[in-house]
Amino acid sequence: MTVREVAVNAYREALPVLSVSALGGLFAGLVLGGMSAELQRIQGLLVLVPALLATRGNVYGSLGARLGSALHQGLIEPYISFGNERLRTAAAAAVASGLLVSTLAAVMAFALLVALGEPVAPVWMLVGVALISAVIGGGVLVTTVVTVVLVGYRRGLNPDTLAGPVVTTTGDIVGMATLLVAARIVLAIGGL
Repeated sequence: MTVREVAVNAYREALPVLSVSALGGLFAGLVLGGMSAELQRIQGLLVLVPALLATRGNVYGSLGARLGSALHQGLIEPYISFGNERLRTAAAAAVASGLLVSTLAAVMAFALLVALGEPVAPVWMLVGVALISAVIGGGVLVTTVVTVVLVGYRRGLNPDTLAGPVVTTTGDIVGMATLLVAARIVLAIGGL
C-alpha cells in the first residue's frame, strides 16, 4: 500500500466522523449558552464545565483505546456480549474512574474558588452536579463507545480512528446535556 493510499484511507474513515464531531461541538455550545440560569444559581459551575468535559473525553477515550487494542490483539470478539468479562471490566473501570475524577474535579473547583475569594456554591451542589452528570453520562458513553468501536471494527474500520472523534463529540454533547439535567436536579433538591 502506498503512502497516498494510506492517506486517502485515513481521510475516508476520519473525515465524516470529524464533520459530525464539529456539529456536535456546536450543539454542546448551544446547550451551554442555554444554561445561563443554572450557571447563575450554582456559582462556580462554569469553572467546573471544562474539567468535566475533559474528564469524559479522557476516561472514555481511554476505554475506546483499550477496546481497540484488545480487538487488534484478538483478546475480545467484536460482538457486544455481557458474558465478555474483559469488556465488562473495562466498562466498569471507565465508569468508576469517571465518578472518581468528577468528584475530585468538583472538590478542586470549590477549593480553588474559595482560595481565590470568588463566590461559589456549596461544595455539595458542585459534587452533586458532577456525580449525577457522571452517572448518567457514563452509561450513555460506555454504550456509545462500545457499540461504535465494535460495530466499526466488524465493518472493517479502524477503531483507533473512530474512538477519538466519537468520544469527543459524544462526550461534549452528553456531557453538556447531563450537566444541565444534573444542575436542575440539584437545584430542585436544594430548593433553590
